[in-house]
Amino acid sequence: MAELIDLKDIEEKVILIAVSTGDGDGTKASVDELEELVKTAGAVTVDKMIQNRERVHPGTYLGKGKIQEVKERAWELGATGVVCDDELSPAQLRNLEQELDMKIMDRTMVILDIFASRATTREGKIQVELAQLKYRSARLVGLRSSLSRLGGGIGTRGPGEKKLEMDRRLIHDRIGILKSELDDVKRHREVARQQRDKNHVTVAAIVGYTNAGKSTLLNQLTDAGILAEDKLFATLDPTTRNLNLPGGQQILLTDTVGFIRKLPHHLIEAFKSTLEEAKYSDVILHVVDASNLHMEMQMYVVYDTLRELGVSDKIVVTVFNKMDAADPNTALRDITSDYQVKISARTGQGFDELLNLLETILRNQKIHLEKVYSYNDAGKIQLIRKYGQLLAEEYRDDGIYVSAYVPSELLANL
Repeated sequence: MAELIDLKDIEEKVILIAVSTGDGDGTKASVDELEELVKTAGAVTVDKMIQNRERVHPGTYLGKGKIQEVKERAWELGATGVVCDDELSPAQLRNLEQELDMKIMDRTMVILDIFASRATTREGKIQVELAQLKYRSARLVGLRSSLSRLGGGIGTRGPGEKKLEMDRRLIHDRIGILKSELDDVKRHREVARQQRDKNHVTVAAIVGYTNAGKSTLLNQLTDAGILAEDKLFATLDPTTRNLNLPGGQQILLTDTVGFIRKLPHHLIEAFKSTLEEAKYSDVILHVVDASNLHMEMQMYVVYDTLRELGVSDKIVVTVFNKMDAADPNTALRDITSDYQVKISARTGQGFDELLNLLETILRNQKIHLEKVYSYNDAGKIQLIRKYGQLLAEEYRDDGIYVSAYVPSELLANL
């Protein structure tokens, strides 16, 4: 069981179904987002159906009457599958498949499928395969009866039919191997982090809801050259680039995978080494799509995911992006963050303010130093140039006068 298997995309017609358990639960917005996910995965949504219930049916997700209605609509519209807006239990998956006699997918399966198609690096592929195997191993019994009908299309990238036919022991063995490989990746990341700490480099992690413009921002600031599309989860693999600020200070910017509501737990676990870039950063740049009607919900999801990852006590800068497309009458605020700035990553609007803010944050983390060094200690000024911000340097009879901002942990060596 080596590389992920890329199957040819097959356009499918699907019906989206969801259960709303009360007013204001955001079900309609969630289904609209599911439509975007399904489109990204390569399928066409032909209908969306929401059932109002006190709670999700434990056995079949929908009630019996609604299942019959879905069955009739699928026949009328020529739908080849149904996608549920929640993660289904093995029993729900098996029972719905039997009732509707067609391919059944859930939100998690679609997201995993998109991740499988987006993963390009070895690390990304390992993470996706691990998440898929964990998800599908629990549903192996429920999926067996429908494997013969899956064919291609969404929900089948990655492990695929033959791999799902393996028994649980082989799948669990494979999971063990993948975890071991991810541990190696994690060790490499930790070495890189230790090196950054040793070099007194400040790191800012760019986080945000998927499609908020994180990759576009990194590209514009650093010429990173990474893929930036108007699609959900356009990039998975983290990219780190050095940014030279106007005053001469440097900061490392690290892009992270986008968040989304109902992000599968297995994905969070598998991508933990990637997502933990935020945990070990000094500054969080929280990129928000200011033009999105569900902006506040998206901000909540990001903060909730950061809490789950144990990210706390960080300087948070909320970057309200896409101001060129945002409604000028929309109130933009984030009481959770330390700073806010309004930009357009596409046009460059607000970049000067953002860069000046980053410079101020870096300066505030350093100590102001004024000192006259003997000419024998001139080498220490090189340390200041490398890790601090040199404001003034003056050669005098009694030595070299220096005014600079330096990292507090470097002060003892100066």
